Amino acid sequence: MPADSASALRPRVVTVGLGDGSAAGAIWAAVGRMRPGLVLVFAAEGAILAPLTGALRDAFGPECCVLGCSSAGCFAFGKYRDDQVVAVVFPEAAFRARAVWLRDLRQHMALDWIRTLRRLAAGFGEAAPGWSRFGLLMIDGLCRREEVVVATVDAALGDLPVLGGSAGDGLRFGRTHLALDGESHPESAVFCLVSSAFPVEEVVFDHFTPASGRMVVTEALPEERVILSINAEPAAEEYARLIGMAEADLGPRAFAAHPLLARQGGRHVVRAIQAVTPERGLSLMSSVETGVTMTLGKAQNLTEGLEARMSALGPTALILGFDCVLRRIALEQAGLGAAVERIYRKHRVAGFNTYGEQHGGLHVNQTFVGLAFLEPDPRHAAAD
Repeated sequence: MPADSASALRPRVVTVGLGDGSAAGAIWAAVGRMRPGLVLVFAAEGAILAPLTGALRDAFGPECCVLGCSSAGCFAFGKYRDDQVVAVVFPEAAFRARAVWLRDLRQHMALDWIRTLRRLAAGFGEAAPGWSRFGLLMIDGLCRREEVVVATVDAALGDLPVLGGSAGDGLRFGRTHLALDGESHPESAVFCLVSSAFPVEEVVFDHFTPASGRMVVTEALPEERVILSINAEPAAEEYARLIGMAEADLGPRAFAAHPLLARQGGRHVVRAIQAVTPERGLSLMSSVETGVTMTLGKAQNLTEGLEARMSALGPTALILGFDCVLRRIALEQAGLGAAVERIYRKHRVAGFNTYGEQHGGLHVNQTFVGLAFLEPDPRHAAAD
């Protein structure tokens, strides 16, 4: 395949300033003659996403699926882009996508969601020979229902690789936004089914191992994601004692450096802390039950393992990344901002900072979850 033909199939990343008068026009102009099949738009300012996705849908036509997700920060090929819109544009020649809303997350409408997902899959048809298939999931990051949504998607489409992130709102934790083709709904999720001429591979990395000592959650409110007591002491007080810090000094930097770990699916997963509650409990980004035994996470090198994992992939057209905002805080606190920018630039990583990450049927925290689009076999680079 000629180099210019292969290049035309690769996803394209466009960044546009939040203050630009017409972000949609700037994205459309940057895309040029490409006909997109899917556009993902990430921005720290969530209120712009519904009109922006609607304008892009009008510009690119009804066969193009346009999703928007608010963030706790964005990144694109080596730079954090908090004051910009990051758009990832997937050409129709190598990507086909359809998306649906999963609404009213607090109403536990799992059967309705399963029917919606199975109808989507049935109507999508079979992938072309040599094409891969996967799902992208974006969820309201403040609804506290990611575990239910992820489990439902896994039950409906169990053999499909699905990954994604929880929408963010900086460190304000006020309101998150999702948008699909000009529409926006609160307390909802968007699921997108995609087929691609590119081989894909998941990239999952967290930098914590269990430290010595155990903690027992002696009282919790799982539905609210709050731990009230640890080892029969107020949770914030006991947590502060265990990490050697004054309770009054607890905040995002401490939480990023000292997460809680719980064992799930045969391995330890991070249960990140969001804040101290007025009752001196700990508000988490994931649900924890009373009686669960946990441990503190011990940080390993924040970048070496991630770079080694990405280097092992070989040439990539793009790595679509969902990276927890607390991982970003830890990287900046450790003075590794330049190192991670170099990694993202070298391996063509673009995406957004999340309030949680999803992969393999799990909702996790303080983890980099990515989907690598490997350079395709030229024999399979025909349109679907």
